[in-house]
Amino acid sequence: MAGHSKWTNIKNKKEKTDAQKGKIFTKIGREIAVAVRSGGPDPDVNPRLKDAIAKAKANNVPNENILRSIKRASGDMSGANFEEIVYEGYGPGGVAVIVEALTENRNRTAGDVRHIFDKFGGNLGTNGCVSFMFDKKGQLIIEKTKDIDEDKLMMSALEAGALDVIVEDEYYEIVTEPADFSNVLERLEDDGYKFETAEVAMIPQSTTVLTDETMIANMEKLIERLEDHDDIQNIYHNWEQD
Repeated sequence: MAGHSKWTNIKNKKEKTDAQKGKIFTKIGREIAVAVRSGGPDPDVNPRLKDAIAKAKANNVPNENILRSIKRASGDMSGANFEEIVYEGYGPGGVAVIVEALTENRNRTAGDVRHIFDKFGGNLGTNGCVSFMFDKKGQLIIEKTKDIDEDKLMMSALEAGALDVIVEDEYYEIVTEPADFSNVLERLEDDGYKFETAEVAMIPQSTTVLTDETMIANMEKLIERLEDHDDIQNIYHNWEQD
C-alpha cells in the first residue's frame, strides 16, 4: 500500500492546475536563486544548483525559466536575502512532518506555520523532534512502462552509484546518497529515462497510518495549506495515504 500511496501522491502533484504549477515554478526559481547566490551560476561546480535544476526539470519547469532564474540571481547578488529555516512537528495522529522554508521574515513564517499546525490538529515541535525518523537521500521516480527493461535500468542505476532500486507496481524508485544524486541522474538521463520526480529529499524510515476520517481530512488540509504558503519550499511526512 505504501508504494501505491506514494505513486498517487506523485500523480496528484503532477496534475496541479496552471495556477498551482505557477506557484511551484516560483518556489523552484527561488531555490535556484538561493543556490546561485551561495555557490555561483555554474552547476558543474555548484552541486546545490545542479540538484535544484534537476528538481526543476522533473517538475516540468521550462528551460527558459531555469536560465532566467540563474541569470537574474547572477546579475542581482544584492537581491532578497532569504533565510533557510526547517520546522519539525506532528500532524494529526502523530504523523511526523518536516517543513523547509525560505523566508525574508522569520517571525512571520514561524507564526504562520505554527498557526497551520494548530488549526488542523497538529503541533509544531523543536528542532530534531522528528528528523531522526527520516533519512536524507536522493530519490528518482520513473514510471513503469512496457518500454523499460527492468534489469537494464537496475544495472545502469547501480553502476552509476545508486544505493538501491525499489520495484513497485507502477513505478521504479532509485535511491542514492545525496552526493551521488546528480551522477546517477545524469547517467540515467543519458540512457533516455524520464523522471516523475527527482530530488534530494527526506525519506521516512517508517510510515504512520490514519484511520479516523477527521484526522485524515485534517492531515490533507494541513499539507494543502503548507503547500500554498509562499515561504514553504518542501514538505516531508510519514503519512501512508491510501
